[in-house]
Amino acid sequence: MTGILLSAGLIMIVAWLLALAAGPESYERMNAVLFSVPGLILLLVWTQAMFYHLLNGIRHLLWDAGWLLDLNSAYASGWAVVTGSLVLTILVWGALL
Repeated sequence: MTGILLSAGLIMIVAWLLALAAGPESYERMNAVLFSVPGLILLLVWTQAMFYHLLNGIRHLLWDAGWLLDLNSAYASGWAVVTGSLVLTILVWGALL
């Protein structure tokens, strides 16, 4: 699911860059979309998906190395990924706002 969200976010970034290249009017329209309430929610969800995907990738690398494979560690690392992604998202958006 996070991969799909990241792909959709990448399409949004490409659309923003194309609007930037197309001129000031297109750029202003795209900014109006991205900085509307639904646009900000999409960016927030995209940010959280990015951090979740990153941290879960690190978790899988640890599994590949043979660490955290018992059931309790697997559950704990899963919750650490969820918590970490939420904390990082809050930190990034707190710094932006």
